[in-house]
Amino acid sequence: MKQLTGRLKNGLTNPAPPIDCYLPEPDQRNGIGLIIFPGGGYGHLAEHEGKGYAEHFAAAGITCFVVSYRLGTDGHRHPAMLEDGLAAIAEIRSRADEFGIAPSRIGIMGSSAGGHLTAHLLVAYDQRESSISLRPDFGILCYPVITTTSPHAHAGSRANLLGEDPSPELIEEVSCELHVTPQTPPCFLWHTGEDLGVPAENSMLFAASLRKQSVPFELHIYHKGGHGLGLGADFPWAIDCLRWIKETV
Repeated sequence: MKQLTGRLKNGLTNPAPPIDCYLPEPDQRNGIGLIIFPGGGYGHLAEHEGKGYAEHFAAAGITCFVVSYRLGTDGHRHPAMLEDGLAAIAEIRSRADEFGIAPSRIGIMGSSAGGHLTAHLLVAYDQRESSISLRPDFGILCYPVITTTSPHAHAGSRANLLGEDPSPELIEEVSCELHVTPQTPPCFLWHTGEDLGVPAENSMLFAASLRKQSVPFELHIYHKGGHGLGLGADFPWAIDCLRWIKETV
């Protein structure tokens, strides 16, 4: 495992956040990079949705990077998390050769609130200027927080992201399903119907927006299982995801 450090020189004002790198063996690398944003309600970072995913996908030949983005419980608010995500994309894409990945095969992945950050990056990558492209090539959303405006919003994540009394304009700005365009990257999404923490309507709202804009996607709503399963699910979402990556990227 290797930690990436260093200040960017590409027009972004923030240095890259701490990023842990998980490298497959050189003869097993397939040229794909995956930047992972763990969940945790913007209050902590869940290891099983960071290191756990990275070790799994690295075993399949994908070079993985786990980002420790800033959190609301440390006093940070939007756009700090978005800026950390963009800085991570720029840092990794600028060093793609170093890690044996193709600059055009770099995706992002997140679960729960990390899924919200991932979705936000997928729809807001063009909000900062950079000499390096900040557009992810694909996205993987695992039981993501998506909406901040509908009854299906996750109140805790929204409070950690925006504070206790955000304006209606700010709430709408970070409600990801409202900002999908035809340029949004292709996505793989999964959720469970029994998720009481972040209802499956979050994934369904985002998928509906992708479909409306003719963006390729694959959505799985599995019947059983609660929130935060990660790789501990009783169904083969990770196999489905690897197949989708192979078909799409």
